[in-house]
Amino acid sequence: MGPTSSSGAAATGSRLPVPATRHERLRSHRLSAPAPTVAEAARHMLATQSQEFWGGRWALAARTRGRTTVRDVDAAYDRGEIVRTWTMRGTIHTIPTADLEWVLSITGDRQRRQAAAVHRAEGIDADEADRAERLARAALGGGNRLTRKELFEVWELGGVSTARQRGYHLLVALSLRAVVCQGPVVPRAAGPTREQFLVLTDEWITDAATPADPLAEFFFRFIASHGPAGPRDFAWWTGLPLGISRGAADAASDRLTVVADEPEPQYVVASGAPRRSAAAPEVVALPPFEEYYLSYADRTVPCAPEFLSAIGPSMNGIVRPILVARGEAVGVWTHSVAVGRHADDPIPELFAPGTATDAEISAALDRYRDFITA
Repeated sequence: MGPTSSSGAAATGSRLPVPATRHERLRSHRLSAPAPTVAEAARHMLATQSQEFWGGRWALAARTRGRTTVRDVDAAYDRGEIVRTWTMRGTIHTIPTADLEWVLSITGDRQRRQAAAVHRAEGIDADEADRAERLARAALGGGNRLTRKELFEVWELGGVSTARQRGYHLLVALSLRAVVCQGPVVPRAAGPTREQFLVLTDEWITDAATPADPLAEFFFRFIASHGPAGPRDFAWWTGLPLGISRGAADAASDRLTVVADEPEPQYVVASGAPRRSAAAPEVVALPPFEEYYLSYADRTVPCAPEFLSAIGPSMNGIVRPILVARGEAVGVWTHSVAVGRHADDPIPELFAPGTATDAEISAALDRYRDFITA
């Protein structure tokens, strides 16, 4: 069965207007239709960018009803509902525990091939990676958990060097093998925690479930959480080749609707999209590496072209936190989670004054401050 337009016929010669695309994406991202729980927000998003640990947690809280706090998100990690690990594009995401292994079955080999040159430069071969895995399994088995520093010490004592960036690359390699993942948080008395314990994936995750067609499920879940979007967006988001992405779209087409076909088919889910909440704020403060901004081949839908460079990715790969008013990125903001500074007021910087009122901006930043200071 091929994809259809919302009227039941194939969409031809159509392009979805930018305001309509923003409206629908706010809903699919659950920014205007928040989820009832952190776990449900994570399940809906499938993979939420979390290079900055605080940012990934805020991304989920911003998509959850009520005044969700950092402690609420940390509790979801502690209960084993979500984990944080390298899932695609060599980038770290938060993902529901049940979905990790089947996602890595699609993306893991490609990421390992892309890391091969770095491994050669660091002198990491297959035998050393295997030795690091055996040491990690011995140290973490039986429900044990270690900080990154503690695991690196285990490796050093076992004759596996973690000098330079070797420890980091070994950790990524074992994560891509689904040997370890980052689970419960490491307590921090002076402010929000900045670290998670490493655990064995096959011990920590007890509810894994593989879809009948993982690639089709991957595309469907991307559209459900990011649509309207198309195969080029999915290819960028996952790091998969465009041909595979188009095949994934075809495989998922019986659950999707085409709402436009220029510059390529733009899909939404055929049914079951979350309902927009009348209480959802018009202005939101979103984290660095925000999915609403970053997850598309064309970022001029959420942001005017002249402001893209102010958000990023910058030369060093940083993507700044953004202020979004009625679906449009209208500014950036800064804040530190360092000890003694996490209670400071976030500082906004608008691109175009008048796109959001002072009261709207203050309310958006207050919600974040309530989250991080809980």
